[in-house]
Amino acid sequence: MAKAADKYFETDPWKIVEDGFDPAYAMTAESVFSLGNEYMGVRGYFEEGYGREHLLGSYFNGVYDRKKTETQGYKGIVQESEFMVNSVDWLYLRLEADGEVLDLAVSDFEDFHRELDLRSGLLTRQFIWKTKSGRIELNFERLISMVHNAESAQRVSIRSLDYEGTVRVKTGLDFDTVHESDKKLWDCSPGDADNGYCHIVGITRHTDMKVGSFCLIRGSLTETADAIPVTEDKKAVMLYSLNFTSGSEATMEKTVINQTPLAGDLTDPADRLGKMTFDSMLEENRSWWKEVWLKSDIEIRGDEENQQGIRFCIFQMFQTYHGAVKGTNIGAKGLTGEAYNGNAFWDTETYCLPFFLFHDRVAARNLLYFRYATLDEARKRAKSLDCEGAFYPIATISGRECCNLWQHASLQLQASTAVAYGIRCYETITGDREFLYDHGLEMLTEISRMLATRGDYNRDHTSYGYYCVMGPDEFQMMVNNNCYTNYMGRFALDYTLDSLKRVREEAPEVYKRVVDKTGLKEEELIDWQEKSEAMYIPFDEATGLYEQHEGFFRLPHIDVDEIPTADFPLYHHWSYDRIYRNDMIKQPDVLMFLLLFNSSFTEDIIRRNYEYYEPLCIHESSLSPSVHSILAEQIGKEDEAYDFFRFATRMDLDNYNRNSGEGLHTTSIAAAWMNIVYGFGGLRSDGELISFNPHIPSKWEGYSFRVVYKDEVICVNVDKKRASFHTLGGKSIDVIIGKEKVTLNNEDHYYDL
Repeated sequence: MAKAADKYFETDPWKIVEDGFDPAYAMTAESVFSLGNEYMGVRGYFEEGYGREHLLGSYFNGVYDRKKTETQGYKGIVQESEFMVNSVDWLYLRLEADGEVLDLAVSDFEDFHRELDLRSGLLTRQFIWKTKSGRIELNFERLISMVHNAESAQRVSIRSLDYEGTVRVKTGLDFDTVHESDKKLWDCSPGDADNGYCHIVGITRHTDMKVGSFCLIRGSLTETADAIPVTEDKKAVMLYSLNFTSGSEATMEKTVINQTPLAGDLTDPADRLGKMTFDSMLEENRSWWKEVWLKSDIEIRGDEENQQGIRFCIFQMFQTYHGAVKGTNIGAKGLTGEAYNGNAFWDTETYCLPFFLFHDRVAARNLLYFRYATLDEARKRAKSLDCEGAFYPIATISGRECCNLWQHASLQLQASTAVAYGIRCYETITGDREFLYDHGLEMLTEISRMLATRGDYNRDHTSYGYYCVMGPDEFQMMVNNNCYTNYMGRFALDYTLDSLKRVREEAPEVYKRVVDKTGLKEEELIDWQEKSEAMYIPFDEATGLYEQHEGFFRLPHIDVDEIPTADFPLYHHWSYDRIYRNDMIKQPDVLMFLLLFNSSFTEDIIRRNYEYYEPLCIHESSLSPSVHSILAEQIGKEDEAYDFFRFATRMDLDNYNRNSGEGLHTTSIAAAWMNIVYGFGGLRSDGELISFNPHIPSKWEGYSFRVVYKDEVICVNVDKKRASFHTLGGKSIDVIIGKEKVTLNNEDHYYDL
């Protein structure tokens, strides 16, 4: 693999630590030190401002604006796109000492230290500001509440070491933020600031979404300083001036409530702000995270770097999503950056959903509910592409297709089949039939309609498949019979038919409701069955290889290991068409469905396909390393599995793709969890019972992980010789370990490695 780690952060099992500041890593650090709680997120930017390259990013899930795309006169090509819009800077702060403005791009400073505590979500930063008039020690703290969605807090401590003079602090709320496209996208009513209470309302220019931001500023600084409200466009701020002598100190604490359309009508939260404190929020967060780590921690013994890496991944997953806001999804960068415009992709159901299925059932259900809430938009999209049923968008915030690259938006079917796969996984693992009854069957019916109209029979009508498509490997476009697409299409048709049959027998009133709502006809069921049975799956019996698409085996070959590291990312350095002219793979395609339906394939088939396709993959997608790691471990390629695991788990901490500054690779973070639990732990969830087949990397002394299954926590501990399993609460749970069915309870069950 032609990519290497770019190490910068200190190693610590429970913290992300930056000792000293290097401007070359400013953007990456902003992403890594992002805070969020699903409702809102904020990058780790310097609240006092920074005069070099950085991205002041403050975002709210489900708050977006809209823009026209380049005019194209072809049916089915998107004319408008939507994007997560950079919002209010509730951390806004400016510091001035005797006329000198603090800006680490130009100011003289020393002893810089920043750290993120993964057990509380507390982000702290300290340094000594060496002004012309003396030294000032500064301490910055920030929090986003994991308990109360709309709430956050900031605290700044100022201590004079030998400085004597006036310090001016300007702080409050700023809607004059700049989107990454260098555009200002908010219209604001006049802000108001009085006696430390500030509030302002912003409205997006094209979607008319209102965000109200409110804060209360308190602390010893406000009690002793001269204070005046400041009137500036799109700001609501207070200005405090305080005289310092050597050894004196002051603290400013700001509690914040941000209200978005997801919170309902805007209300004045002044009373609540008065009751909030930084310390109480911190204690609530510590309790919240303690419960999370009790159920979800992964401990690695003998590998400090990956211990830190996997805990960072788990931490970011819960910051990104935990079922707090119904009707939202997970953007490719979460709430940590503006790359991909904040859109969600097909990997929500294939990469992120498994994490929540085994940690937070409510979050898993809410993720799938987003697809139901946007089903009508998927129906509209299908019509625009001359299909029936529902065609789910490849990139979306509101349910509308937001990708104006036709080769992706019109040729990729995997968002739709991933929804079907997600419904099946949710039903199988949770046993929640109500979701299938109330939402799932309707989605499955419309997805199958699309699959039955998007594909076609070959000329002699002996096989059915999908023509002019793009599979998960986005380096191949307009291909015929992409194996992943056909395989997933057949699965979706079969699962829909099976689900309808089951519901027809066990809940006929539900079946009738679905038929009445969708207009489902018996002849459609017959048609779907025939097309499923005729589905063409490109497979060579002699070699045991699935052909990625028709003609793939005959493409010109390129040795991906010969590509210089400086050429990455390829989209930035190679002409677009050059990427498509060979057998280089961006991310797993055949290997992807071998993982999703792992129990359906022999180890020999997995090995043959892995050994053929792995050398062709350039891993230009952050989704790629974990799939390869899991399959490599399954077939005994332990060194390869471990190398891919390191890549996935520390993708952003070590900036492997050299683009972490654009935002974290959220779905890769989810896949890193799969790397351990599905890879080394051998968890499989595509059968009737979940199963485990654990292994241990030779570099580790041991590891343990926990998953929530059937409302019980299963604890797995693995050392060099054996693995032990038990349930945390003592409930009896049936699983498969190795090849044996076992009933777990609160007593350890041992399995020899």
